[in-house]
Amino acid sequence: MGAPEAGQGPSTHPGSTDVVPGHDWPGHAVLQVPVVELEDWVVARTRHYDSSFVSADPQFHHAHITVLAPMTRWDTEAIGALAASMSPFDYELDRVDAFADGTIYLHADPVGRFKEMTARARQAHPNVRPFGGEDPLPHLTLDRVGDAVDLVSTERMLDGLLPVGGHADALELVWYRSSECRLIQRWPLGS
Repeated sequence: MGAPEAGQGPSTHPGSTDVVPGHDWPGHAVLQVPVVELEDWVVARTRHYDSSFVSADPQFHHAHITVLAPMTRWDTEAIGALAASMSPFDYELDRVDAFADGTIYLHADPVGRFKEMTARARQAHPNVRPFGGEDPLPHLTLDRVGDAVDLVSTERMLDGLLPVGGHADALELVWYRSSECRLIQRWPLGS
């Protein structure tokens, strides 16, 4: 089973027993805001852990702030309307922190605009239970706490890069699955 076309999702979901031989995870879509300023850094960390998640698609952005995920079905018209109704905005990724599960991330400020996007995307996709619970914190995932990785080591690897100023000017729907990561569709904000 390949990655779905726009508007389509796989017939399976994470945890399903109906998966492709050799793959234990059928994948999902993510609605995201790309963070081009950290693309090289995130690609390097992704390659360090699992190069099968480094996309060959030049339009795919690995560095991102998630708006809504995991998605196995989506409404491209609703996403387009959401993007058109939101004006572009500046944000800052200002500090390294970690969630209780060990996920190391960069805090996004201001959170309000990202939370508004998530709330409106959820209205159009009410069956999606977002990663991070009912009120997810907008962030850019960097790494995961492990034997050689913690907040201090991650801050050292980011030396000289923080704070990161970004400009949210698009929503992207991307497909995540080993060896199949790609852009599905992109919508400029405010168009």
